[in-house]
Amino acid sequence: MKVSIIIPVFNEERTIGAVIEAVDALSFDKEIIVVNDGSSDGTKEALRPYESGRPGIRVYHCPVNLGKGSAVRIGFSMAEGDIVTIQDADLELDPTDYYKLMQPIVSGQADVVYGSRFLNDGGGTKRRGMLMFYLANRALTGFANLLFHGNLTDIETCYKLFRREVLPKLKLRASRFEIEPELTAQVLKSGHRIVELPISYKPRTHAEGKKIAWVDGFIAVYTLAKQRLG
Repeated sequence: MKVSIIIPVFNEERTIGAVIEAVDALSFDKEIIVVNDGSSDGTKEALRPYESGRPGIRVYHCPVNLGKGSAVRIGFSMAEGDIVTIQDADLELDPTDYYKLMQPIVSGQADVVYGSRFLNDGGGTKRRGMLMFYLANRALTGFANLLFHGNLTDIETCYKLFRREVLPKLKLRASRFEIEPELTAQVLKSGHRIVELPISYKPRTHAEGKKIAWVDGFIAVYTLAKQRLG
């Protein structure tokens, strides 16, 4: 199976090259689609080496910042693989986890696979002084499970792998970080088979460049409620 790996990126000039190289080193059939979401730092320059016909890598530049959700949707529209997934442009997640995350789809056991940061020990969030981040994620996940009769541990994970046939059935409209609860709500409502597997996680703080804020938590709750009522 060919895997399409979507990398939405906004102002990650320090890490985007390392992320692309780590993903490109994976030894399975893949395409890498980088969507530069109107970055205002040196991200565009950092992507130039990947725009000159490097096999298996495509770069799309948004003229303005549209938000992560918009960048993901652009990447989905460009994807040609049998499995489609998302890779953040920071270094919080380890791309080698894709090897095990692919297996439930390849073997026909799942339509969607989530890489959970919290199945092991909370993804290290409590060790790094991010207890509130951990609790907020667990509360949001619990709310989603209540609304859509799910049994998930981490709906905000970036590592969501989809069998290609799933994506055309989703009606995605999110423009920012609410893309994560929107994806989860629609997958659960549609009855797709979801498998969760643990992944490694090295969380960074806002001082280190983390962009999601408290307001995004309230937007996520609203998104889940709207999806339930809709």
